[in-house]
Amino acid sequence: MQDPNEDTEWNEILRDFGILPPKEEPKDEIEEMVLRLQKEAMVKPYEKMTLAQLKEAEDEFDDEDMQAIETYREKRLQEWKALKKKQKFGELREISGNQYVNEVTNADKDVWVIIHLYRSSIPMCLLVNQHLDLLARKFPETKFVKAIVNSCIQHYHDNCLPTIFVYKNGQIEGKFIGIIECGGINLKLEELEWKLAEVGAIQTDLEDNPKKGIVDVMVSSIRNTSIYDDTNSSNSDDDDTK
Repeated sequence: MQDPNEDTEWNEILRDFGILPPKEEPKDEIEEMVLRLQKEAMVKPYEKMTLAQLKEAEDEFDDEDMQAIETYREKRLQEWKALKKKQKFGELREISGNQYVNEVTNADKDVWVIIHLYRSSIPMCLLVNQHLDLLARKFPETKFVKAIVNSCIQHYHDNCLPTIFVYKNGQIEGKFIGIIECGGINLKLEELEWKLAEVGAIQTDLEDNPKKGIVDVMVSSIRNTSIYDDTNSSNSDDDDTK
């Protein structure tokens, strides 16, 4: 049987009379591949929508899209819930003594709580509050609170201020009591961040202890002073022997 797509004069006459169907045009493989890749690269419109926009546009999608949208919506919802849970705090809040148990000891499960007991007449306490306020914004997944010490503990000695307690699940996981333990009167923000990260209350991006360099210089200075004193003592003993 003769091929109907064959280029012959007779076939052309039969096509003109409608006896043979129109000749099939050869498909351009490159063009087909480009179209296929373009289709695969297309982003579904719902992947750019918010949850509210998805709700409004439900009638515009077919059943197949709706199944994909439902899966996508659930994924976005879970991501949103995780984000909200992670960013539930984000500020240094003032509490009173009668809120201590609810806000600190009985805080939500697995939530880290940092509380600063302070007195506004002590400059070091004000410095710690400034640093904690910035850290609370940087680490919104951790709960930061402060309380005037007299509202929590009566007759608390000034020598013990500032006092920082770190709680998790009702247990004290870390504590810094007094100026020295809190980092000294020249406490830097990064130094306090490192202290709280060592306890586990925050996940810092600092790679090294910012106070390590200062400690190394102090140790070196003490070591050099000790060597100098030993040398002088040895020379003095030699002179006495003479």
